[in-house]
Amino acid sequence: MASCMDDNYTPKRKGYFRITFPERKYATYTSECPFTFDYPTYSQVVKDDEPGAEPCWLNIVFPQFKGKIYLSYKVINNNLNKYLEESRAFAVKHEVKASAINESEVVNRKEHVYGLIYDIQGNAASNIQFYLTDSTKNFIRGALYFYSIPNKDSLEPVLQFIKKDVYEMVQSFRWKEDSVKTIHSKS
Repeated sequence: MASCMDDNYTPKRKGYFRITFPERKYATYTSECPFTFDYPTYSQVVKDDEPGAEPCWLNIVFPQFKGKIYLSYKVINNNLNKYLEESRAFAVKHEVKASAINESEVVNRKEHVYGLIYDIQGNAASNIQFYLTDSTKNFIRGALYFYSIPNKDSLEPVLQFIKKDVYEMVQSFRWKEDSVKTIHSKS
């Protein structure tokens, strides 16, 4: 009883574990898929083995951070607008929990890589999504998810760390030469 009567009691704030980030190093992903990109060496690139997964659907797994970037590749067959609208819809779906959605345009004319990055602020389930295309033949969509309840305060340091990796991946993204040559040889 005497311990409960202390007038100087102050509740402790909720704390979070200290996170140690690995040194940034990148490797280049190459396979039979029509694209390459740089990914962090502290992640793993694995084929998507979920039912319904298509060829060249990949996951970039961050085991230390319990996060994953889902990559879905599609061949364009007069349906680019459909893929663009689906990407926009997936990003806007997070608007309910988002405090803002910032868009960054991706333009790399030399490599024929064009797209959009959605930086979703707030307690959304996915805080960064993007799509990349050569606008005539190839399309890829990516979305980062964590295996935890969205809490901006606790996830923010990890999110900021992985966002830099996403931007590095997008900047290093290339369509393979034979994939682009057949399309852009007339340009």
